[in-house]
Amino acid sequence: MLILLSVFAGRLFAQKKKFKKNETIQLNDSLTSYSQSGFFDFPNVNKVRFYYDASALKHIKQLETSNRASEMYSALREYVGKFGIDNFSKNVPMIWRLAQLSEKYGQKGEAILLYKLALKHHRQGIDISQLYKKYDSAETDKKKYYVPLQDYYELVNYRKEIDTLRPPHSVLTSMGDRINSDKEDYGPAIGNVDYILLFTSKRNKHKQRAYDEDIFYSSKIDGEWTQAEGFKTINTPYNEGSACLSLDGKYLYFSRCNAPGTLGSCDLYVASLNNDSVWSDVKNLGTNVNSTGWESHPSVSHSGDTLFFASNRAGGFGLSDIYFSVKDKKGNWSPAKNLGPIVNTVKSEVSPFFHHTFNVLYFSSDGHPLNFGDFDIYKSYQQKNGWGEPQNIGPLVNGAGSEYYFTIDSKSHDLYYARSSQDDIKNLDLFSFPVPMEAHPEAVVNFSGIVLDQNGKPILKGIVSIIDLDQGVEIAPKFLREDGTYDFQLINKRNYLLIIQGDDFFRIEQLFYMDGHVKKTITAEPIESKIAFKSLEFENGKADILKEMHSDLAKLGNFLIDHPNEKLKIAGHTDSSGDEQLNLKLSQDRADAIKNYLIKEFKLEDVRIEAVGYGSAKPLVEEKTEEDRQLNRRVEFELARFR
Repeated sequence: MLILLSVFAGRLFAQKKKFKKNETIQLNDSLTSYSQSGFFDFPNVNKVRFYYDASALKHIKQLETSNRASEMYSALREYVGKFGIDNFSKNVPMIWRLAQLSEKYGQKGEAILLYKLALKHHRQGIDISQLYKKYDSAETDKKKYYVPLQDYYELVNYRKEIDTLRPPHSVLTSMGDRINSDKEDYGPAIGNVDYILLFTSKRNKHKQRAYDEDIFYSSKIDGEWTQAEGFKTINTPYNEGSACLSLDGKYLYFSRCNAPGTLGSCDLYVASLNNDSVWSDVKNLGTNVNSTGWESHPSVSHSGDTLFFASNRAGGFGLSDIYFSVKDKKGNWSPAKNLGPIVNTVKSEVSPFFHHTFNVLYFSSDGHPLNFGDFDIYKSYQQKNGWGEPQNIGPLVNGAGSEYYFTIDSKSHDLYYARSSQDDIKNLDLFSFPVPMEAHPEAVVNFSGIVLDQNGKPILKGIVSIIDLDQGVEIAPKFLREDGTYDFQLINKRNYLLIIQGDDFFRIEQLFYMDGHVKKTITAEPIESKIAFKSLEFENGKADILKEMHSDLAKLGNFLIDHPNEKLKIAGHTDSSGDEQLNLKLSQDRADAIKNYLIKEFKLEDVRIEAVGYGSAKPLVEEKTEEDRQLNRRVEFELARFR
């Protein structure tokens, strides 16, 4: 069993000033954004419903028939780039074929983006099992590479008991009964300041309906959230929810459902704050934003000129999509546009949140390939002409249930979101804890590497953990891939500790400074059943542990911490010079000295370590020279598993 070091060491902070910038810096050469690929802008999405060009399709067919694959790739790429919304449901086979051609003729990384695009919009007309098989063979970011959260907590708790290291920030932390109730609580939004929290709750009873959906707020005073209160002038006998504030705090955007004057089942509204701090002048945002369907989950940019929201209106990509509307020069909201096929899928995208400072959109979806449960939270970075491939923000946020309504404070320190348990997927509660690395908007720099054995072959099994030594931001550990590689997205210009652990090699620990994309090649030191370290040479006639022994003894101590089912036998040996009884005592004293050092420094149980002195009874070679005697003066270690 691997015991994961997922904590950061207080004793290492003193070493930070000694760090040198990592000299192995290499830009990631894979296709990391759609804008690099050009045609992924899809300019026709909000212009034409279905793009069709008979002559172009005929030309593509001729190129395929005549086996002119390179020319076909270029022609098909141009055609797919002109797709309208309906093409994505009807022409997925074209996207799949383009992905196949792109493996040979496209930029590095383009093919996997196209396979993802096909999976997001697949409905019919294609062998989905073959598509998943092809996607799985090319994709490197898979659920199986993340250490399961339950195991993560178990391992962290184990380290806390036996080591002097500090545990990480807690994740999956409920906001408590001042915020949550026994009913559904969801839709959190940090207000225009970080000490105002808005959210939606079904805690109020209603005579005519099963529940009354209302908007609540809480204030943070001296680091504690106050008892939640309802918006008296906003909440009505109808359902209100999913509120957010403008940057100046003067406008409240929210959703109201099944009320007189609504265009559909739920519409978006705005209210203004009067001089007497009372919310009034509630207005429907009108037909440019609302439809005859359902609109909710508004998120307004801090500039106040862009409104993101979710809608199930007709003509979208899936069950619900994310849309946006921009204010014109007169302050009116322009006709809403679909955010496009990179973010939206054939399933549901809801609860968008546009970050206060960075051009990154967080949202919830059940339609993207990498998914840890039902609905997960994703992030997508705004690019020059569109949106980057959404990234799952990892298992420290996303679990086996559903996660919605993600929001972060202005300093990107704390996150707030609603999640359900796997056992009760309908009852949402609000959770808050420090933002993990995968969810952080600034985690955009790639750190990757490969672990090799001493013969240059990839190490196939192991856990990779990275610790942020500057800010203590938690980072989800990962398993090594089948080819010995790993990668993480980290925040630049920080000091980190890299830890790689496995059953067949000694733990690897390296300090590094992140300065641009970094790629490491690491050689692991194998563990054999019997081990002898050259560094463990005692002074003549003495049993004192020397400083130069510490490094190799740390390998043993950390291995025993990481593998609680392993025990260690220490065997001390001397040469045949001198008195046999004195040699026997000296070898025992040396074995005991090592045992006591390991127990003291690594908090190991006495029963796990056996120390035996053999004196000169078990020589390796016949002693004819001083070199022979030196070879026989040794300490050997033997590892064995508890039965």
